[in-house]
Amino acid sequence: MQSLLLELQQKKQLSDERYAELRAHCLSRKYGAAKIRQDLRAHGVAGDVVSQISFEDQLQKAKAILARKYREAATTREEKARRARFLQSRGFSYEIIRRLVSAAEE
Repeated sequence: MQSLLLELQQKKQLSDERYAELRAHCLSRKYGAAKIRQDLRAHGVAGDVVSQISFEDQLQKAKAILARKYREAATTREEKARRARFLQSRGFSYEIIRRLVSAAEE
């Protein structure tokens, strides 16, 4: 069994890097970078492999997720806080959340 795994790894048919990239791509539709990193580590992907994955355009993804969840613009402070908590639970950074909430104010 061990020899089979080694052979597949040498042929690049079994790769943690490919798995991590594919999993990150699939999860990026719903989650931010922090949540994806946590998920990959929970699935046994090595830290150096996780750190190599690029998480670009997080602001646009967060904006799209927010638009799917909430149809109208936030008008009250409570609604803005609710949306900020929602994005935080999805793994988006404070900077991205702050930019989206402040953009809603303008």
